[in-house]
Amino acid sequence: MKLELRAIIGLYRLGFGLLVLAAVATQMVDLIGKGTFDPVHYFTYFTILSNLIATVLFLVGAARWRAERSATLDLLRGGAVVYMSVTGAVFAVLLSGTNVDTAIRWVNSVVHEVMPLAVLADWLIDPPARRLTYRQGALWLSFPIVWVVYEQIRGAITGAYHYPFTNPANGGYGSVALYSLVMLVFLFLVCAVVVWLGNLRRPQGTS
Repeated sequence: MKLELRAIIGLYRLGFGLLVLAAVATQMVDLIGKGTFDPVHYFTYFTILSNLIATVLFLVGAARWRAERSATLDLLRGGAVVYMSVTGAVFAVLLSGTNVDTAIRWVNSVVHEVMPLAVLADWLIDPPARRLTYRQGALWLSFPIVWVVYEQIRGAITGAYHYPFTNPANGGYGSVALYSLVMLVFLFLVCAVVVWLGNLRRPQGTS
């Protein structure tokens, strides 16, 4: 990849990374002002965690714009694409109009609409340097599975859940299990597509 293009991609990542940090901080300050800010609850939304994961990887990528490509960093980037894609899709289908602590309109747009597209575009513009396997892609399921377990344990203790479909009060644990199963299948498909897209976009002749 030409040095000029790598510099442009670095600036792209820096810009979107700073945008997300500004959005998350702005919403946090707004909640503090309203007296409704719960730091543990806020920073363990799947949306916020996914955005922060993507942001950290964007900022690392921006800082390393001259460095040799890292297979580990590419693998982590793929995970961020999966999590942000799921964040955007789930919000559009299930959560639009629901209070998920992103009441400020531009903040809501950044974390649920803009950043998912920005991360996907980054993956397509700068695909992984080495071929990914579907077994590697399956590793991306680890974070969502751990998050669901955490959500149920913490929710049972505190009574506070992040989303209506993870709250057993809305249909019982059977409903939560069904939603979780559907989401797991959806995540598996997204993982497969992200691996496929990454390999498809790699330059021909690379291993």
